[in-house]
This record gives sequence, structure tokens and C-alpha cells, in this order.
Amino acid sequence: MQQTSNETRPTTTASPGRHRTRSRLLRSGLAALLAAGGLVAAQSPSAGAADNPYERGPAPTVSSIEASRGHYSVSEARVSSLSVSDFGGGTIYYPTSTSDGTFGAVAISPGYTGTQSSISWLGPRLASQGFVVFTIDTLTTLDQPASRGRQLLAALDYLTERSSVRGRIDGDRLGVMGHSMGGGGSLEAAKSRPALQAAIPLTGWNLDKSWPELRTPTLVVGADGDTIAPVSSHSEPFYESLPGSLDKAYLELNGASHFTPNTSDTTIAKYSVSWLKRFIDNDVRYEQFLCPLPRPSLTIEEYRGNCPHTS
Repeated sequence: MQQTSNETRPTTTASPGRHRTRSRLLRSGLAALLAAGGLVAAQSPSAGAADNPYERGPAPTVSSIEASRGHYSVSEARVSSLSVSDFGGGTIYYPTSTSDGTFGAVAISPGYTGTQSSISWLGPRLASQGFVVFTIDTLTTLDQPASRGRQLLAALDYLTERSSVRGRIDGDRLGVMGHSMGGGGSLEAAKSRPALQAAIPLTGWNLDKSWPELRTPTLVVGADGDTIAPVSSHSEPFYESLPGSLDKAYLELNGASHFTPNTSDTTIAKYSVSWLKRFIDNDVRYEQFLCPLPRPSLTIEEYRGNCPHTS
């Protein structure tokens, strides 16, 4: 642009016609400059997307991650237990839009004696934030954590290889969640498949208290009033046994019970969304909700973790 200005700068007294020509050139130069500025502004989001091609949805706010529904409209697909053999079927919730490309996926297991209906609220809530979510039934309602872990992995394999929405899923961006024995199962799944990007046991139960072999970023959620899987003998030992080098966190819900994850809960959703976004989508826009560590509140008894996250 400076060269253009030099070219249009008069060196002698100009005639009225030359003044009009100079004015037109200056206006053209200004228009080009504004157009260039507009082009840069228009390209900024694309530049950010190029830095992380897995970002999905608008920039998050506290309101957006606490909302009962996120940015995306959600559809669902039923999977009959008769069509699968390694788990008990379930419901797939997925963003209806395909304009943003593929999404990460999460499989969620219910707890002991539970069915997918007990954790179904998580399906549309997480999917509307930009994930494909599979709430599953297990082979029997009495399956133990190791079996539930295998079934979570089988459900993820079904999602990415056979399901009607497999084309919407990025098979390298997968996570697991579960309640109670399903939470213990999510630890088992992460142990068996270190390539998983995130694990979230919700008031998890497992006879195995030690998980130093895990390599999957893990958010352990416990409840201060849990008498079935007390935090002192389950969630806290789970968390403390995770490697110090692992991105990990411990959220203890305040005024909550073992069954709190079975109904819609804003605190569980807020930190689950943030954890899944941060580690499945590598979306550092959500780091602000995890670091600095959340402080105790009316809904949080305690929160521990390592910050900043490095994965």
C-alpha cells in the first residue's frame, strides 16, 4: 500500500483533472486496505480452526456449559440388543448437523442393576455440546466392572465400525463414562485401551483401588454422601493411585449421594463437558473451567487436580 501511495503522490502542481484522478486512486487504495482488513478478520476463525481442527461449536461460557442443551440439535438412533452380541444395545445420540465434520464419541455404562434409562439424561446433554454419545445396556444388570469395561469398548467399536452414524465419528477421539459399576468399568476400559482420550467414572465402584497403569486423562467424580461406594474407599483411592504425570482431577459433589448421577445434574454436566472437550477435542478453550482448580461451593465439596493440563 505504501508503494501505491508513492505512485499517486504528485510531484508538481496538479490540474483539477489530476486531482480527481489522485482522489480516485486514494479511494481505491483505501477500499483495498479495508478489504484486506476484512479478509484478515474473516480468516481469523479459520486460522484458529487450523490450529485445532477438532474444535466444535462457539466459544464456551459458563452459561453454555451449564445449559441443559448446547449448540447442536440432537437426533437419536436405537440399537437393539438383538443386533449386537458383546453388549446389550442402547441409544446413540448425535449432532444432527454434518457441516462441522466429524465428532468425538463417548460410550456410557449404567451401574449395578441399572439400565441405560438411569444415565439417559447424559445422552442428549453431551451430544448437544458436540459429541456422539452411546448410552448402553449391559449384557445383564449384574455385570461386574471388568465386564462393563469390555462392553464399553465393544460399544465404541460398534459406533466407529458398524453403526449408522459411523461416518460422523472420528475414531481417534473416543472416551468412556459410567455410573457405579459402570464407573469402575470406565477405569477398566481405560486400562485396556490406553488410546482412549478421556475417562469419567461417576461415583464409581470397583474392588481394584489402584490404577497406576492408566494413561487416559481421568476425571473421578465422587459424592460426599455416598454410602454404597464411599469416596474414602473408592473415588479417593482411585484418584490418588493415578500417575502423577497424568492429567487427572477429583470432583467430590456436595450434598450428593451414590445415585446423584442418575438424574440431571448441572455440576456433573458442567465438568464432564469441560473434561471431554478439553481432552477428546483437545479444545483448550475449556481449560478455563478446569484450571485454576474450582473452589468448594454449594455443589462442590472438594476439587483436586494437576494444572495446567499438558495433554
